Amino acid sequence: MNAARIIGLAAAIDRFNTAVGRAASWCVLAIVLIGFAVVLLRYVLGVGSIWLQESILYAHAALFLLAAAWTLKEGGHVRVDVFYASASPRVKAWIDLLGVLLLLLPFCIAIVWFSWPYVARSWAILERSRETSGLPLVFLLKTLIPVFAALLALQGVSQAIKSIVMLTMLRIGRRRAAKAPR
Repeated sequence: MNAARIIGLAAAIDRFNTAVGRAASWCVLAIVLIGFAVVLLRYVLGVGSIWLQESILYAHAALFLLAAAWTLKEGGHVRVDVFYASASPRVKAWIDLLGVLLLLLPFCIAIVWFSWPYVARSWAILERSRETSGLPLVFLLKTLIPVFAALLALQGVSQAIKSIVMLTMLRIGRRRAAKAPR
């Protein structure tokens, strides 16, 4: 693969995770509107709805699990900036690359590895809510766990590609500077 295709792959991953994250962000509106409806139904009309209450939980889970990779892309996760803030671009690229390779990707692999049997069991029985009038979609909710890990791993690959490109560009720039006449 040539450099342009690899950079294009990183850009495609970024676009995909941005689209998924933006779609998931609509869950915020659903959470607010359904929450308002639950309160209105309960305190004005005296009617409770487990189905509506569970849908708030589902939307909340979908929001966090599906938007996590987008948040990583945008740099929105908590970062300990003791060394990173004042580091050179080269050191930042190395920190990002090693963080992806040694922490993020193994974490994502572990999540998929340990959640897969949990999700498979849920799908095998088409797991539903424990509540009689609850949502019959627990298996879909649990599916978001490995999807979360896959999206996060994809974004990690994109971050690693961008770090490698940055390190390569800095190395090429140093070579050119060393060859330049003085």
